[in-house]
Amino acid sequence: MRVVIAEDSVLLREGLTRLLTDRGHDVVAGVGDGEALVKTIIGLDGQGELPDVVVADVRMPPTHTDEGVRAAVRLRKAYPGLGVLVLSQYVEERYATELLAGSSRGVGYLLKDRVADVREFVDAVVRVARGGTALDPEVVAQLLGRSRKQDVLAGLTPREREVLGLMAEGRTNSAIARQLVVSDGAVEKHVSNIFLKLGLSPSDGDHRRVLAVLTYLNT
Repeated sequence: MRVVIAEDSVLLREGLTRLLTDRGHDVVAGVGDGEALVKTIIGLDGQGELPDVVVADVRMPPTHTDEGVRAAVRLRKAYPGLGVLVLSQYVEERYATELLAGSSRGVGYLLKDRVADVREFVDAVVRVARGGTALDPEVVAQLLGRSRKQDVLAGLTPREREVLGLMAEGRTNSAIARQLVVSDGAVEKHVSNIFLKLGLSPSDGDHRRVLAVLTYLNT
């Protein structure tokens, strides 16, 4: 896996680099601001060496507000196949929604304070690089809670809402069943009901299920 890291804190950037390289991945570049991130990706693409995934902080110079996530949104529009994992200390709903709009393959949004396990973080980076989704449950909760489609979501049962949230985190049916301590068959029934109530056509593949949920949230 080829990774570009965008983080203005040198210590954190070096720490992320060490975590990934120690596990056999190739960190091809590390930058400290959003503009440098965009220029680096454009340069790598020009050399035919577009990375698999970008790991970007939300707040970076010069204003330390939203430069990182704005760069991530810009890159997603220019390079739809590029995996983008955003690290943040808070949920920036506007840009999170824009980042997840359209095709949500290869997108992640994790909260720094809630990343407690190194292995889970690296797994999330790999999942996004492979076209999967990695969303912090708090991000999912806020996007669900603020969705303009609340009238439709109101038709879901509490259990279906819970399953929907876990689906949006990229969980498989088996993982959801373990989390909720129910059978795989029960989860499959809930998933079918969710698609039916939201007017979404079921499609094969776990990531496509997540895409359908996130596409709904952003229409």
